[in-house]
Amino acid sequence: MWWLSKFADSIKRININIGYLCGMRFDIISAVPGLLEGLLGYSIPKRGCDKGLAEIHLHNLHDYGLGKYKQIDDTPFGGGAGMVLMPEPLSIVIEKLKSERQYDQIIYLTPDGIPLKQSLANQLSLGENLMLICGHYKGIDHRVRDLYVTMEISLGDFVLSGGEIAAAAVVDSVIRLLPGVLGDEESALSDSFQDDLLAPPLYTRPEVFQGIRVPDVLTTGNHPKIAQWKHEQALERTMRLRPDLLGDEEI
Repeated sequence: MWWLSKFADSIKRININIGYLCGMRFDIISAVPGLLEGLLGYSIPKRGCDKGLAEIHLHNLHDYGLGKYKQIDDTPFGGGAGMVLMPEPLSIVIEKLKSERQYDQIIYLTPDGIPLKQSLANQLSLGENLMLICGHYKGIDHRVRDLYVTMEISLGDFVLSGGEIAAAAVVDSVIRLLPGVLGDEESALSDSFQDDLLAPPLYTRPEVFQGIRVPDVLTTGNHPKIAQWKHEQALERTMRLRPDLLGDEEI
């Protein structure tokens, strides 16, 4: 078994080989897959792969480029600034991957996709195989979206240089939900947004820091009262910071 190596001679295809172990598989197509190594090579994603609960495979789009110089982009029809990822290289790698397995979703990361929310991460975590396509430059030829993409996801109303950061966010948000990845099985369930509320304030040692004491209830050991306090705090913070999450519910 080996992990994403930042010392790889070429970032052609970086696999977590787990052999007989079965885990959720992520295939990420990128023009600059090296950007994903640091983002997915540590912490929870690495833990999930080390446990055999997930596989992350990076596919360098340049490996499927056209001609002597492995071209993957060209100028847009109709004029305009920037370059567009060509359909042929994307089609070649997508068709290759589809011939090897079925995918629950083929996801394109784009500003005009649906917002990435906890409920969507929960939904995606129930699948087995996800393919993620990272745009670059101005984006990808729209025919690829028409022919192959089944879901489009956005991190928000802003533009990034490519889809790699968004892809890493999707993968991280999903892997941490897979049973057995986190040490505490309840940890993911207590995250912000799982119940449409922000998380309550968190405290650790020391009990007093620069004159500020941890709320007394948290040191009582009275778990029902602690749970009640956490819920009240979560509700108060949500009403104050993100009232949009509460919708029309009665408080």
